[in-house]
Amino acid sequence: MAGKIRWGILATGWIADLFVKDLLLTGHSVTAVGSRNDESARRFAREFGIATAHGSYAALVADPNVDVVYIATPHPHHVSAAKLALTAGKHILVEKPFTINAREAAEIVALAKAKNLMVLEAMWTRFLPHMRRIREIIAAGTIGEIRSLIADHRQKLPDDPKHRLNDLTLGGGALLDLAIYPISFAWDILGKPATVKASATFRATGADAQVATIFHYASGAIATTLSSSDSGGSNRASIVGTKGRIEIDRVWYSPTTFRVYDNANAIKETFDGAVEGRGMQFQADEAERLIELGLTTGDIMPSAQSVEIMHTLDQVRVLIGLKYPGE
Repeated sequence: MAGKIRWGILATGWIADLFVKDLLLTGHSVTAVGSRNDESARRFAREFGIATAHGSYAALVADPNVDVVYIATPHPHHVSAAKLALTAGKHILVEKPFTINAREAAEIVALAKAKNLMVLEAMWTRFLPHMRRIREIIAAGTIGEIRSLIADHRQKLPDDPKHRLNDLTLGGGALLDLAIYPISFAWDILGKPATVKASATFRATGADAQVATIFHYASGAIATTLSSSDSGGSNRASIVGTKGRIEIDRVWYSPTTFRVYDNANAIKETFDGAVEGRGMQFQADEAERLIELGLTTGDIMPSAQSVEIMHTLDQVRVLIGLKYPGE
């Protein structure tokens, strides 16, 4: 593909703002934005100096000056937006969680494969420099065989029952908005769990306010996660092996620092996680790399694993008794 790969932004909410800021800061090309509301699209385009504003998602994905579409709608709408973009021949980067459930995730991945188009879940944490280095350390055997992983993602978010985060019709709740981070992290480090246990507490709206999970693995390792939308937490993570451990500082899922210790508690490595901006550009770098190589998926966040992670989230929902309207 000659020249820079050109991004189209589908939806104009808070997460799209953050992503585009990092794209522009680091020299990526954003050529168009689309919204269901024409004025929202024009406002977004003015704010970020984007050449073209479309008053519909259909117009955005039909734009010949767009190569890849970033899907930033609320997650119940990911599947329809993804299918719209893929059918129009566009590669896609889909915000996490990938979908509402595994069935929808599988539909997106199957369509992308049929169209020979790149599909990537925007689990931006995986592409950050400190996470890349952590994977290298583990692969080198520095901390030995992994025995446990602990991660929390707890934030004091709005209590308003009308807020998107507390609205089940919009997929609200701690599981899909917050727990997706530590659960995807556990998948990244340990792979598919052999067994899943979970517990939760709920808001009056029916949305989950706290979710705890315990994953057991065939290797004997255990991963525990705790996520909440009604209370703030330390937001740290650790990985413990037979030869040492990795302690990731606050906030573990954003650019940050970590230390590697041996079993004598001596520091073997310290990592400085400073990056430009918020760090969301690294997922765009990976998407563009895959497109340039003619690949439909990659090794860091394989599309098949995005489907499997949604299966795990489906399992958790069965265990805690959580269903979304229309399922």
